[in-house]
Amino acid sequence: MVDILRSPVGVQLSLHRLDIQYPESKFCRICFHCKLEFGLAKQRRIYVPKMSRKKVNKVVLSHLEHELVDEEEDNSQMLIRNDDRILGLRDEKFFVPPWGNLDESLKSRTDSVSSNSGRLSCILEPRLHFLEERNEEVLSKRILNLSRTNKVKSAFDLYMSMEVSGLQPNLHACNSLIACFLRNEFFGEALKVFELMKKNGVTSGHTYSLILKAVARVQGCDTAVEMFVELESESRLRKDFDVIVYNTMISICGIDNNWIAAEKIWRNLNKNDYQATAVTYGLLVGIFMRSGQNELAIDVYNEMIENKLEPREDMMQAIISASTKEGNWSLALSVFNSMLDCGFSPNSVAYNSLINSLGKAGEIKLAFWVFDLMKSSDKKPDEYTWNALLNVLYKGGRYSDALWLFESIKMKQKSQLNSHLYNTALMCCQRLGLWDKSVQILWQMESGGTVVSVESYNLVIDTCEVARAPKVALQVYEHMVHKSCMPNTFTYLSLIRSCIWGSLWPEVEQIVDTVPPDVSLYNAAIHGMCLRGKIMSAKKLYMKMRDSSVSEVKH
Repeated sequence: MVDILRSPVGVQLSLHRLDIQYPESKFCRICFHCKLEFGLAKQRRIYVPKMSRKKVNKVVLSHLEHELVDEEEDNSQMLIRNDDRILGLRDEKFFVPPWGNLDESLKSRTDSVSSNSGRLSCILEPRLHFLEERNEEVLSKRILNLSRTNKVKSAFDLYMSMEVSGLQPNLHACNSLIACFLRNEFFGEALKVFELMKKNGVTSGHTYSLILKAVARVQGCDTAVEMFVELESESRLRKDFDVIVYNTMISICGIDNNWIAAEKIWRNLNKNDYQATAVTYGLLVGIFMRSGQNELAIDVYNEMIENKLEPREDMMQAIISASTKEGNWSLALSVFNSMLDCGFSPNSVAYNSLINSLGKAGEIKLAFWVFDLMKSSDKKPDEYTWNALLNVLYKGGRYSDALWLFESIKMKQKSQLNSHLYNTALMCCQRLGLWDKSVQILWQMESGGTVVSVESYNLVIDTCEVARAPKVALQVYEHMVHKSCMPNTFTYLSLIRSCIWGSLWPEVEQIVDTVPPDVSLYNAAIHGMCLRGKIMSAKKLYMKMRDSSVSEVKH
C-alpha cells in the first residue's frame, strides 16, 4: 500500500481527490455493516477522473479499485482516513440508529389498542434517504407540504430519515404528519410518530388532541379516557398540556354521554390550575343536560359567571330549563332577565318552562308577565304555553279564570286544544261542582275527535258526585261503557259514593254485584251505608263480602 501511495497513481489521487464524484450509494457512507438503504439513486462505482500528461499504471489502479469494491461486497468496515473531504466523514452517533428499541416500546401501546379497521401495527416500512440538506426548517417544510398533499409514504420516509440523521422536524411538521396518517387511517404510524415526539420532548396540546380523538374513534371513549389519565400524569413533568386537551377529552366524553368521566376531567382541570374557557363550560353544560344532571349543569354555569365569562344564548336557555326542572324558579327568572338584557331572544321552550315553574311556585303575576313578553316577541304561544297557563290558574285556585281562558283558547286557537287542556278544564269544573259544564266539555271532546280516556270520564263522574247528581253520574257511566272505555276502580268508587249520597241503594248493590270482587268497593259501600244509617244493609253486604272470599287486607 505504501508503494502504491508513492507511485504516480497515488500522487494523482492526492491531487484530484476533491474532483472525485462519489456515488449516491444505496449503502451508508460510514460503514457497510448496517446497509441502510438511502435510495437516492442506483449504486455506481467510484469514478476516478482521467489523468492528463501522466502515465498511469493501469494494473495498480485496477488493483486499488478492485480492493475498494471487494471491501464493499464483503460487508467489512471500510478504513477511512481522517479527512472528511474524501468520503464525507460523519459523526460517530450515526453508526447506530437513534430510535434504539423503539419497536419494543411501541408494541405495548399498539397492542393495547384495537381498531375496527385493523390499521394498528405499522404498515409502512420507512425507506431511509441520505439527506444532503441539513437545514431542519427546510426539511420540516418538505414534510409539511408532503403531509398536506397526503403523500403519506414520502412524508414518513423523510421524517424517519431526519430521525436517523439526528435532525428534528419542528412541531408544526410533526402534527401535520400525524394528521395525515389519521386522515388516511394509518393509526399505527401515527402512534409511532407520537411516541417519538414524546421521546424528543416535542409535543403540544394539539398533538394530544389529535391522538386522543383518534383513539376514541378507533377504540372508544373508555380507552381514550385511560390514555388521557396516563398522559395527564406525564404532562405534569413536561408541562405541555393545555386547556384544549381538556376540551377535546370532554367533547369525546360527550359523544357517549359519559358525564361521570366529564365531571372528573372538569375537576382535574380546576385542580391543575388550568383556566377553563367558554367552550369548556358549553361542552359541560351540554353533557350534563343530556344526561339529566341538572344540578351539575347549574354548578358549571355558576362557576362560569364567577370567572366573568359571558355565556352563549343556547347555554342560558339550557340553564333556564335545568333550573325549572330543579324547581329553582328564581335562578331561571334571573337567567331569563339576563338574556333580555343581552339582547337575546328566549325560545318557546324557555318561555313555557319558566311559566310552568312560576305556576308551580304560585307566582301567577310573574307567569302572566312572562306570557305577555312572549306575545310581544316573535314567539307565538302553543299548546304547551296554554297548558302551562291553565295549570298556573288551577294551582293558584283561580278555577273560574282558568275556565274563561279555556273558552278563549277554544274560540281563537281551537286547533291547539288537546286532552291535557280538556282535562285541566274538567278539573276546574270538578272544583266548582259544574257538572253541566263538565258534561258539555266531554261532549266537545268526543265531537272534536279527541280521544277520551278513562281519566276524563272519571273527572266528569267525580264532578257529578260533588254536585250531588248521581243519576247524571250513572248516565255518564253507561255512556262510558257504550264507548268501550273500560272503567277502573276509581270509576266505581266515585260512582258508589255518588249513588250513596243520592240514596240509590239498589244501584249500589248492583254495582257491587256486577264488578269483579274488590275489597275497596265493599269497604266504600259499607262505610257509606253506615254513615247513612243503613246498618242492616251494611251487615248484609259484609256477609256477602266474606262469602265471596275477598280478603279485607287486600290492597
